[in-house]
Amino acid sequence: MGKKQKELLKVENLKTHFMIEEQKAKAVDGLDFNVFEGEFFGIVGESGSGKTVTALSVLRLIPDPPGKISNGKVLFKNKNLLGLSWEDMRKIRGNEISMIFQEPMTSLNPVFTVGFQIMEPLMLHRNMGKKEAKEEAIKMLKKVGIPSPERRVNDYPHQFSGGMRQRAMIAMALSCDPDLLIADEPTTALDVTVQAQILELMTEIKNKRKESAIILITHDLAVIAETCDRVMVMYCGKIQEIASTLDLFEGPLHPYTKGLMASIPSLVKKKKRLTTIPGNVPGILNFPSGCPFHPRCKHKMPICEKTVPELLEVEKEHLVRCHLYNSEGKNK
Repeated sequence: MGKKQKELLKVENLKTHFMIEEQKAKAVDGLDFNVFEGEFFGIVGESGSGKTVTALSVLRLIPDPPGKISNGKVLFKNKNLLGLSWEDMRKIRGNEISMIFQEPMTSLNPVFTVGFQIMEPLMLHRNMGKKEAKEEAIKMLKKVGIPSPERRVNDYPHQFSGGMRQRAMIAMALSCDPDLLIADEPTTALDVTVQAQILELMTEIKNKRKESAIILITHDLAVIAETCDRVMVMYCGKIQEIASTLDLFEGPLHPYTKGLMASIPSLVKKKKRLTTIPGNVPGILNFPSGCPFHPRCKHKMPICEKTVPELLEVEKEHLVRCHLYNSEGKNK
């Protein structure tokens, strides 16, 4: 990213843990990253990597107990969100920072109409009257592709399909035109055509305001390649690699990132079998010592089992956490 770009979000040494049967599970373990104004920032990794917990930590939505943000700073417009009162956080959530949650089936309140749930942040944060807010809710439902929005605005969540609930969640998140939109698997329940429309809408809304940004959390590397400027690869609560999208796809460095890339189906290269990463993501209470990826890595060395590698800038603005790229590992 260029030097002139202004930071919208800066996360410093963020640590979030959960107490599970008197054991501490480190879901997010010392994250450092930033998001610039005008940027589409991607976060990828298998389930259990800490992507969603990172997003919830930014908005201070970690349930306490059993969860707790134990360390770090979340600087949004140079203001530490972790130091704000709950009342001040309420003014930011849904207004300056919005989130599209991963589970549309459970994220909408079943006792309120879909329209009211889109209207509520508009009335709270934009001081709109009920009539004006309803008109805006209808416009948002139309933008996300809900048919007959004038009628469906009065329906309850159970009257919407899973895909339509997801679109309603997106409409709610975009309604207040947030400075930062965190989208956690926003297109999971949608077919390919609607997925493309939603991603286009999110990009269009971001481009209208150059000072806004989007964090996209997804498993779909094709979506990342299509939309994001930079990508952060997570595994076991830590950043394993971070680079521009172009650099990451043209020259992935970490064995984990290479494994993710190799598992993408290709129409150009004819493969008899898709490449897979052996094993599974370890349970949150059983993260391995040293590099957490070493039990699944074909390049592992003795040092990998004992020492956690540092996140190093190996190439310009391309950081990787792997002993293959530091002097201590190279000498083993």
